[in-house]
Amino acid sequence: QVQLVESGGGLVQPGGSLRLSCAASGSTLDNYAIGWFRQAPGKEREGISCISNSDGSTYYVDSVKGRFTISRDQAKNTVYLQMNSLKPEDTAVYYCAADDYSGVRGHWRLPLTYDYWGHGTQVTVSS
Repeated sequence: QVQLVESGGGLVQPGGSLRLSCAASGSTLDNYAIGWFRQAPGKEREGISCISNSDGSTYYVDSVKGRFTISRDQAKNTVYLQMNSLKPEDTAVYYCAADDYSGVRGHWRLPLTYDYWGHGTQVTVSS
């Protein structure tokens, strides 16, 4: 069983950048596909990015494509989400999640796909 802890959230002005971290313990992240989700007040949790544990393939929802980059550091057992050109609509609690699966499932954007979740980190984009 893997435990996930997100960090790196905060308050940033529009156009700014943040790097979120998803640190794992209890198991190696090599065993899991990792997804990043976000949930804004009053909205459903949405999958925004995923990285494969088999070949490193990455996936993004259109709203963040070209602005966000997901990556993994095997030595640190950590997955990152680099967020650039942030917009007020990116404001949300951000979660990472682990899918006990080799590769990435076609329904990677669905929360029910994932077996383990972190507790989230708040990102606020405001001037």
